[in-house]
Amino acid sequence: MADLAQPIASTDSFYRARIASLLAFAPLGVWTALHLWDNLSAFTGPQAWEQAVTGARHPLNQVLLGVIVLLPLLLHTIWGIGRLGSFRPNNLRYPNYDNLKYLLQRLSAIGLLGFVGAHLWLAWFQPRFVEGRPEPFADISHEMAHHTPTLVVYVLGILAVSYHLANGIQTFAMAQGLVASAGALKRLEWVVYLAFVVLLAMGWGSVYALWRAG
Repeated sequence: MADLAQPIASTDSFYRARIASLLAFAPLGVWTALHLWDNLSAFTGPQAWEQAVTGARHPLNQVLLGVIVLLPLLLHTIWGIGRLGSFRPNNLRYPNYDNLKYLLQRLSAIGLLGFVGAHLWLAWFQPRFVEGRPEPFADISHEMAHHTPTLVVYVLGILAVSYHLANGIQTFAMAQGLVASAGALKRLEWVVYLAFVVLLAMGWGSVYALWRAG
Protein backbone atom coordinates (compact mmCIF):
# COMPACT_ATOMS: atom_id res chain seq x y z
CA MET A 1 0.00 0.00 0.00
CA ALA A 2 2.84 2.41 0.79
CA ASP A 3 4.34 1.77 -2.65
CA LEU A 4 1.02 2.64 -4.32
CA ALA A 5 0.49 5.77 -2.24
CA GLN A 6 3.82 7.30 -3.28
CA PRO A 7 3.07 7.54 -7.05
CA ILE A 8 -0.45 8.81 -6.36
CA ALA A 9 0.88 11.56 -4.09
CA SER A 10 3.53 12.47 -6.68
CA THR A 11 0.90 12.61 -9.45
CA ASP A 12 -1.35 14.86 -7.34
CA SER A 13 1.58 17.17 -6.63
CA PHE A 14 2.45 17.27 -10.35
CA TYR A 15 -1.05 18.28 -11.39
CA ARG A 16 -1.36 20.83 -8.58
CA ALA A 17 1.88 22.42 -9.76
CA ARG A 18 0.61 22.56 -13.36
CA ILE A 19 -2.71 24.12 -12.33
CA ALA A 20 -1.01 26.64 -10.04
CA SER A 21 1.43 27.57 -12.81
CA LEU A 22 -1.41 27.99 -15.30
CA LEU A 23 -3.43 30.23 -12.98
CA ALA A 24 -0.38 32.32 -12.20
CA PHE A 25 0.37 32.90 -15.89
CA ALA A 26 -3.16 33.31 -17.23
CA PRO A 27 -5.20 35.14 -16.24
CA LEU A 28 -3.20 36.55 -13.31
CA GLY A 29 0.09 37.28 -15.07
CA VAL A 30 -1.60 38.63 -18.19
CA TRP A 31 -3.83 40.91 -16.12
CA THR A 32 -0.80 42.19 -14.16
CA ALA A 33 1.01 43.13 -17.37
CA LEU A 34 -2.10 44.93 -18.66
CA HIS A 35 -2.49 46.71 -15.31
CA LEU A 36 1.08 48.02 -15.52
CA TRP A 37 0.39 49.16 -19.08
CA ASP A 38 -2.81 50.96 -18.06
CA ASN A 39 -0.94 52.84 -15.34
CA LEU A 40 1.30 54.41 -17.97
CA SER A 41 -1.69 56.60 -18.81
CA ALA A 42 -0.51 58.71 -15.85
CA PHE A 43 1.80 60.42 -18.37
CA THR A 44 -1.32 61.70 -20.17
CA GLY A 45 -2.95 63.17 -17.09
CA PRO A 46 -5.38 62.54 -14.22
CA GLN A 47 -8.47 62.01 -16.36
CA ALA A 48 -6.77 59.48 -18.63
CA TRP A 49 -5.34 57.57 -15.65
CA GLU A 50 -8.65 57.41 -13.81
CA GLN A 51 -10.45 56.26 -16.93
CA ALA A 52 -7.88 53.53 -17.65
CA VAL A 53 -7.17 52.31 -14.10
CA THR A 54 -10.15 53.08 -11.86
CA GLY A 55 -12.85 54.14 -14.33
CA ALA A 56 -14.85 50.89 -14.58
CA ARG A 57 -17.74 51.55 -12.21
CA HIS A 58 -20.18 48.81 -13.28
CA PRO A 59 -20.75 46.26 -10.47
CA LEU A 60 -20.11 43.44 -12.95
CA ASN A 61 -16.58 44.71 -13.34
CA GLN A 62 -15.89 44.06 -9.66
CA VAL A 63 -17.32 40.55 -9.97
CA LEU A 64 -15.09 39.84 -12.96
CA LEU A 65 -12.12 41.26 -11.09
CA GLY A 66 -12.80 38.85 -8.25
CA VAL A 67 -13.16 35.82 -10.52
CA ILE A 68 -10.39 36.59 -13.00
CA VAL A 69 -7.82 38.16 -10.67
CA LEU A 70 -8.48 37.83 -6.95
CA LEU A 71 -9.49 34.16 -6.90
CA PRO A 72 -6.44 33.01 -8.92
CA LEU A 73 -4.29 35.30 -6.75
CA LEU A 74 -5.66 33.70 -3.58
CA LEU A 75 -5.12 30.18 -4.90
CA HIS A 76 -1.61 30.99 -6.10
CA THR A 77 -0.79 32.62 -2.76
CA ILE A 78 -1.96 29.58 -0.79
CA TRP A 79 0.02 27.28 -3.08
CA GLY A 80 3.07 29.54 -2.83
CA ILE A 81 2.97 29.69 0.96
CA GLY A 82 2.92 25.90 1.00
CA ARG A 83 6.04 25.83 -1.19
CA LEU A 84 7.75 28.46 0.97
CA GLY A 85 7.23 26.17 3.94
CA SER A 86 9.47 23.57 2.29
CA PHE A 87 11.98 26.10 0.97
CA ARG A 88 15.55 25.25 2.03
CA PRO A 89 18.17 27.41 0.26
CA ASN A 90 21.48 25.68 -0.54
CA ASN A 91 23.19 28.47 -2.45
CA LEU A 92 26.38 28.25 -0.42
CA ARG A 93 26.80 24.59 -1.30
CA TYR A 94 25.68 24.98 -4.92
CA PRO A 95 26.41 28.60 -5.96
CA ASN A 96 25.15 28.29 -9.53
CA TYR A 97 22.95 30.58 -11.63
CA ASP A 98 19.81 28.42 -11.48
CA ASN A 99 20.03 28.23 -7.71
CA LEU A 100 20.35 32.01 -7.52
CA LYS A 101 17.24 32.47 -9.66
CA TYR A 102 15.35 30.01 -7.46
CA LEU A 103 16.37 31.93 -4.33
CA LEU A 104 15.40 35.29 -5.85
CA GLN A 105 12.03 33.88 -6.95
CA ARG A 106 11.25 32.81 -3.38
CA LEU A 107 12.48 36.11 -1.88
CA SER A 108 10.42 38.10 -4.38
CA ALA A 109 7.37 36.01 -3.41
CA ILE A 110 7.85 36.94 0.26
CA GLY A 111 8.06 40.63 -0.63
CA LEU A 112 5.01 40.36 -2.87
CA LEU A 113 2.88 38.99 -0.03
CA GLY A 114 3.20 42.30 1.78
CA PHE A 115 3.21 44.58 -1.26
CA VAL A 116 0.16 43.11 -3.01
CA GLY A 117 -1.81 42.97 0.23
CA ALA A 118 -1.10 46.62 1.01
CA HIS A 119 -1.74 47.68 -2.59
CA LEU A 120 -5.11 45.89 -2.73
CA TRP A 121 -6.20 47.47 0.54
CA LEU A 122 -5.02 51.03 -0.12
CA ALA A 123 -5.71 51.27 -3.86
CA TRP A 124 -8.82 49.11 -4.25
CA PHE A 125 -10.69 47.92 -1.17
CA GLN A 126 -10.49 50.98 1.11
CA PRO A 127 -11.37 53.59 -1.55
CA ARG A 128 -14.23 51.58 -3.08
CA PHE A 129 -15.78 49.82 -0.10
CA VAL A 130 -14.89 52.10 2.83
CA GLU A 131 -14.88 55.54 1.20
CA GLY A 132 -17.39 54.64 -1.52
CA ARG A 133 -15.38 55.85 -4.52
CA PRO A 134 -12.48 54.73 -6.74
CA GLU A 135 -9.02 55.94 -5.78
CA PRO A 136 -8.47 59.49 -7.16
CA PHE A 137 -5.38 60.29 -9.19
CA ALA A 138 -4.64 63.21 -6.88
CA ASP A 139 -4.37 60.91 -3.84
CA ILE A 140 -1.88 58.41 -5.24
CA SER A 141 0.23 61.02 -7.04
CA HIS A 142 0.44 63.09 -3.84
CA GLU A 143 1.56 60.02 -1.85
CA MET A 144 4.23 59.20 -4.44
CA ALA A 145 5.62 62.72 -4.36
CA HIS A 146 5.36 63.57 -0.66
CA HIS A 147 5.52 60.28 1.25
CA THR A 148 8.91 58.66 0.72
CA PRO A 149 7.99 55.26 2.27
CA THR A 150 5.15 54.90 -0.26
CA LEU A 151 7.51 55.69 -3.14
CA VAL A 152 10.14 53.22 -1.90
CA VAL A 153 7.56 50.46 -1.34
CA TYR A 154 6.19 50.88 -4.88
CA VAL A 155 9.66 50.94 -6.45
CA LEU A 156 10.69 47.74 -4.64
CA GLY A 157 7.27 46.15 -5.04
CA ILE A 158 7.28 46.63 -8.81
CA LEU A 159 10.81 45.23 -8.95
CA ALA A 160 9.55 42.10 -7.17
CA VAL A 161 6.46 41.87 -9.40
CA SER A 162 8.55 42.19 -12.57
CA TYR A 163 11.09 39.58 -11.54
CA HIS A 164 8.53 37.13 -10.16
CA LEU A 165 6.31 37.36 -13.23
CA ALA A 166 9.14 37.27 -15.78
CA ASN A 167 10.84 34.31 -14.11
CA GLY A 168 7.43 32.67 -13.84
CA ILE A 169 7.29 32.49 -17.65
CA GLN A 170 10.06 29.92 -17.55
CA THR A 171 8.41 28.05 -14.69
CA PHE A 172 5.13 28.03 -16.61
CA ALA A 173 6.73 26.76 -19.81
CA MET A 174 8.53 23.97 -17.98
CA ALA A 175 5.50 22.97 -15.88
CA GLN A 176 3.27 22.76 -18.96
CA GLY A 177 5.83 20.78 -20.93
CA LEU A 178 6.31 23.52 -23.52
CA VAL A 179 10.10 23.38 -23.29
CA ALA A 180 12.31 20.47 -22.35
CA SER A 181 15.64 20.58 -24.15
CA ALA A 182 18.64 22.57 -22.98
CA GLY A 183 18.57 24.60 -26.19
CA ALA A 184 14.92 25.55 -25.78
CA LEU A 185 15.54 26.59 -22.17
CA LYS A 186 18.48 28.73 -23.26
CA ARG A 187 16.37 30.52 -25.88
CA LEU A 188 13.60 31.01 -23.35
CA GLU A 189 16.07 32.79 -21.05
CA TRP A 190 16.12 35.73 -23.47
CA VAL A 191 12.33 35.92 -23.37
CA VAL A 192 12.51 36.04 -19.58
CA TYR A 193 15.13 38.83 -19.65
CA LEU A 194 13.10 40.84 -22.13
CA ALA A 195 9.88 40.39 -20.17
CA PHE A 196 11.61 41.53 -16.97
CA VAL A 197 12.96 44.68 -18.60
CA VAL A 198 9.62 45.54 -20.24
CA LEU A 199 7.57 44.96 -17.06
CA LEU A 200 10.04 46.93 -14.95
CA ALA A 201 10.09 49.80 -17.43
CA MET A 202 6.29 50.00 -17.46
CA GLY A 203 6.02 49.82 -13.68
CA TRP A 204 8.77 52.28 -12.85
CA GLY A 205 7.62 54.55 -15.67
CA SER A 206 4.16 54.70 -14.08
CA VAL A 207 5.66 55.47 -10.68
CA TYR A 208 7.73 58.27 -12.20
CA ALA A 209 4.66 59.75 -13.93
CA LEU A 210 2.67 59.68 -10.69
CA TRP A 211 5.59 61.14 -8.72
CA ARG A 212 6.04 63.93 -11.28
CA ALA A 213 2.32 64.78 -11.22
CA GLY A 214 2.27 64.99 -7.43
